[in-house]
Amino acid sequence: MLLSNDDGYASRGIRTLFDALGGWADVVMVAPESEQSASSHSLSLHRPLRARKIDERIFAIDGTPADCVYVALHAGTRFLPRWPDLVCSGINRGLNLGQDAFYSGTIAAAREGALRGIPALASSAHVKSDLARMAELTSTLARGLFEETQLTATPRIGSSVSRRTPLLNLNFPQDWTGEVRRTRLGARLYEEVIDIRQDPRGREYMWLGGSGVRHEPEPGTDTDAYDEGAASITPLVLDLTRNDDGGLSERLIEQLGIPV
Repeated sequence: MLLSNDDGYASRGIRTLFDALGGWADVVMVAPESEQSASSHSLSLHRPLRARKIDERIFAIDGTPADCVYVALHAGTRFLPRWPDLVCSGINRGLNLGQDAFYSGTIAAAREGALRGIPALASSAHVKSDLARMAELTSTLARGLFEETQLTATPRIGSSVSRRTPLLNLNFPQDWTGEVRRTRLGARLYEEVIDIRQDPRGREYMWLGGSGVRHEPEPGTDTDAYDEGAASITPLVLDLTRNDDGGLSERLIEQLGIPV
């Protein structure tokens, strides 16, 4: 199993999950050297990457979460003894609910594996959650995912891309009731703030994002589950095509006036 995250190889979340998964799987950790939160699915194409061996099964790379999984999968046996059966990411220090799925480096690490046909699970928890408890449940779910898919998974070793591989997003609230729900993505609304300042030399710089966040109530969503104290499992798709745009694309094509 390949394990990564976006908080960095030394974070408590990934170390706790590494130990929990190690109870039943051969785990190799390839994770960022430092925190890469909100790095989404970016790859480092314009600078070299450096890897550092921390332990026999733990490696740090000075890149993004997607970099880490990409490098681990395509570097032969430099990091992994063979193609992995599962990719896990987390446990993230903080939630990845609703549209966080588009920005999250934690989910991107799992998605990079799923794109290669490897079943993948991303796990995130409130910063005050009981990490040991969250790690045990994440490990249990990872094992279940492995057992469900080991005979049907079709990994695409190399440059091919899969669109139907399971990709699951798991979230734990602070005061978890013990309930786990199957959900869809909800609406997680942040303060849209840009804090503009000046440095001592009079040059302008900016900090993005505010601390406030709220949820729009919507039954069946991961945000509703969180607000009600339940953990959520949200299956994510790899094919982002929308098929129900009400004919908008066709109308725009017609306006171009290009003969068919």
